[in-house]
Amino acid sequence: QVQLVESGEGLVQRGGSLRLSCAASGSIFSINGMGWYRRAPGKERELVAAVTSVGTANYADSVKGRFSISRDNAKKTVFLQMNSLKPEDTAVYYCNANVQTGSTGRWIRRDYWGQGTQVTVSS
Repeated sequence: QVQLVESGEGLVQRGGSLRLSCAASGSIFSINGMGWYRRAPGKERELVAAVTSVGTANYADSVKGRFSISRDNAKKTVFLQMNSLKPEDTAVYYCNANVQTGSTGRWIRRDYWGQGTQVTVSS
């Protein structure tokens, strides 16, 4: 079993900062890409930021220059530093990881999701 556990939810004012963390645990052989998605009320889930296993990151246009994604491979953890937050960043944020499990000849690679963490930015 693989679990992704998120932390760092909160309520901040416009212009404030928050740092989200997501730790993977379980019978993990390797983790490929990791990322953060969000779903705002009444909207579809969207990609916020993603990072490859070697640290290459990409961001949604709406968060470029304000958010920064990073990961600690040894700790199987991905972080999302969110600065200059805006009310439109209010959403439930979900961690995602593409994980390889199993053993030789029986490898399985699939996406796992965290339970979601609420970020609320007041104006």
